[in-house]
Amino acid sequence: MSKAFTRETDDAPEDDEEAGVSALPAGVKNYMTPAGHARMKAEFDQLWKLERPKLVETIAWAASNGDRSENGDYIYGKKRLREIDRRLRYLGRRLEHAEIVDPGLREETDQIFFGATVTVLDDQGAEATYAIVGIDEAEPARNRISWVSPMARTLLKAREGDTVTLMTPAGRRELEVLEVRYEAID
Repeated sequence: MSKAFTRETDDAPEDDEEAGVSALPAGVKNYMTPAGHARMKAEFDQLWKLERPKLVETIAWAASNGDRSENGDYIYGKKRLREIDRRLRYLGRRLEHAEIVDPGLREETDQIFFGATVTVLDDQGAEATYAIVGIDEAEPARNRISWVSPMARTLLKAREGDTVTLMTPAGRRELEVLEVRYEAID
């Protein structure tokens, strides 16, 4: 392949925000649980201390082999290095602006705030339990919802026994708050 068809320059503008990851709303803090912060810090350390140094070593070896225009190890290595550096910048910014909130240390209350584990009953009679977590910790499959999601915003500041209205693309849903508890979220 001709060098004319490869892109190896580092001067191209980079999209620092990860694709598909929610940006923080303007002027709000990056709330995280201690477990979410620890996972993000562990990923940062893994990339910075292990993967990146090994990759730099591989790129240096590949570059020493001579012609870089058709050197797959060099081309792939440089591309992967840019991906790792982009992820490190993203994680670094998120960790730098993180405000850790431990729901296990919160005093008991029946009002919903960040870190609450909430059990609701919808108008169809289905019961569900959600944990309100940070943006980077949301896992819908585990019923962990971001505190900026429409459902969490609807639930925030409600109390046990309250009924709230959630607007969805399918229409209005009434949710009754059955239980609010604060416990450590792993």
